[in-house]
Amino acid sequence: MTNSKDFKRVEDSQVTISELMLPNRANFNGKIHGGYVLSLLDQIAFACASKHSGTYCVTASVDTVDFLAPIEVGELLTMRASVNYVGRSSMVIGIRVETENIQTGEMKHCNSSYFTMVAKDKDGKSISVPGLILDNDHDIRRFTKSIKRNKMKKRRVDEFQETDFVSENYLHLLEDYKVKIDR
Repeated sequence: MTNSKDFKRVEDSQVTISELMLPNRANFNGKIHGGYVLSLLDQIAFACASKHSGTYCVTASVDTVDFLAPIEVGELLTMRASVNYVGRSSMVIGIRVETENIQTGEMKHCNSSYFTMVAKDKDGKSISVPGLILDNDHDIRRFTKSIKRNKMKKRRVDEFQETDFVSENYLHLLEDYKVKIDR
């Protein structure tokens, strides 16, 4: 029999943060610097994972960061983070970034990201996290998409760890690219 502390609902760990985008966060093009947004993404992923696990968490990987639209100075940035998937000690945190022009009310979806976080004990060892209660189709879809993303990630890692790589076997892949081979 499972204890109610063994599982948590998605909404129990959700975190939302908002911040007005100030000029000191702009890059040379006058848009909000992507590195600053990445820093905020890491912070909210930590908060969401720690809230779910009840312990300290570290970033294991940043699986996807899709910058979809520039963020302007003066916009109100809002990030929403949810636990999309749990393993034994890991969690995939999905983060949606939107901005609002506070003068016009126009909303923009600017970024979607997936961070894999791992729960740690005081000695730095990975520890078990609560399971996830999926109580609607949206949560089920996000969990199953995370499973698919994890499988694709494993295939990619396996492919790049090939020890029998022979460049001549892959030269045909370069035909459509702006590359010159000069050996």
